[in-house]
Amino acid sequence: MNRVLCKLCVTTSELVDSVLAVVLHRHHPLGHVRRWQHPPVYRPLVDLSTMEERHVIITYRLDCATILELCAQLEPDLMSAIRHTTGIPPQVQVLSVLHFLASGSFQTTVAIASGMSQPMFSNVLSRVLSALLKHMLSYIVFPQVEDLPTVKGDIYALGHIPNIIGAIDGTHVALVPPRRSEQVYRNHKSYHSVNVQMVCLADQYIFHVNAKFPGSVHDAYILRNSSIPYVIGQLQRHRVWLLALRRQVPFLQEDGPDGGVVAAVEPVDSEDEEAEEEDIDNRNSVILQYFQ
Repeated sequence: MNRVLCKLCVTTSELVDSVLAVVLHRHHPLGHVRRWQHPPVYRPLVDLSTMEERHVIITYRLDCATILELCAQLEPDLMSAIRHTTGIPPQVQVLSVLHFLASGSFQTTVAIASGMSQPMFSNVLSRVLSALLKHMLSYIVFPQVEDLPTVKGDIYALGHIPNIIGAIDGTHVALVPPRRSEQVYRNHKSYHSVNVQMVCLADQYIFHVNAKFPGSVHDAYILRNSSIPYVIGQLQRHRVWLLALRRQVPFLQEDGPDGGVVAAVEPVDSEDEEAEEEDIDNRNSVILQYFQ
């Protein structure tokens, strides 16, 4: 008797489900019952642990240890993306953005390499950059007064010029300009760029960046409209200076003759002792005139 009742209940339940399905099918505006859509599962295409250190540096311009430290610091800000939108792990978000910044490529190209769509990568880019800006002052900080003796000593050890706290220079970063203001991004070498001013310490640690001006703006104007003159003015009683440099920074590439990393600009060694002595005399003259 119990088996009969159970079978009858199952049959009745199946009948109710069938009738309900027919009713929904007839009255649904699309003519069918909408099924629950599960969010897509993102499967990372990049695994940092399987990459050689040299290839990591070429691709992301950072080593593995630094990237992992950065991912750990940004993870709380990027975890919301997993729960609400893209479902992309924080490390993949950081790696895709670092690749984009290091390569200077287009969003679509980097998105494909990272296994995501361009709109998805655009959201990731905005999210990671916002997270980076929150931590910017933890990394880019002007030397404090108590640090000045050490900073000046490091510079002096390099060039024997006293009272220097850093080197300042500008560099043009190429880009595709906005259509409405294309002309202001064209620099003196006839390509489009942003004129970026940077200041670094003796160990090339960058502690000031000004990337607000297009390529047509002169270096002197950028310096006048940055915070550097004010900061130096505040530090003048400590007798410190910024030394302006202009040089070509070697660009690392992967296609070397030995399969390794090579520099596109090779340093030139001078064997002219008289020219070297003249350079030393000129340097000493500048030191006596401006820095003593």
